[in-house]
Amino acid sequence: MIKEKEKDIRHQDTVCVNESTLTHPWYYNLKYLVAGIIFGIIFVKAEVISWFRIQEMFRLQSFHMYGIIGSAVLVGVISVWLIKKFNIKTIYGEPITLTPKKFNKGQIYGGLIFGFGWAITGACPGPLFAQIGTGALAVSVTLISAIAGTWVYGYFRDRLPH
Repeated sequence: MIKEKEKDIRHQDTVCVNESTLTHPWYYNLKYLVAGIIFGIIFVKAEVISWFRIQEMFRLQSFHMYGIIGSAVLVGVISVWLIKKFNIKTIYGEPITLTPKKFNKGQIYGGLIFGFGWAITGACPGPLFAQIGTGALAVSVTLISAIAGTWVYGYFRDRLPH
C-alpha cells in the first residue's frame, strides 16, 4: 500500500487510483490462480513463450509474435474505448478512473532496457512463469534478475529523475 504522503507527492499517473478497499477471504483469490493457469496454457499453445519465436520476432523473420502483440493492443484499445464510452464500472459497482499519462524520457530508457533484456533472454515478464512451468528452469535466472532489477529501481527511485 502506498503511503498517503507519497500519494500526494507522486503524480497521479504513477499510483493506482482504482484501488479497492473491499476485503475478501484468502480463497476468494483462487480464481486469479485459475485464470493465470489458463492464460499460461494459452501462452504455451500459442508459442508465445517459445525462445525461438521471440528470436524470430527480433530478427524480423516471422509475423507470428507481432500478430499476437498487435491483437492484444487492439483488444486493449477497444476495451479502454468501451470503458470510457459507456462509463463501465467494476463488478462491485466502483467507478473505473482512467487518467491521462504524462510522458517522460524515462519511459524511452525503460523501454529500451526492457527490449534489450527481452531480446537477450528470450523472455518477457508475462510468460516467465509459464516458461518455468514448462521446465525451462534456466529462465529462473531471468526471473531473479527481473526481481533484483525491480528492487534496485525501488531503492534508487527517489534519487532518479522522473
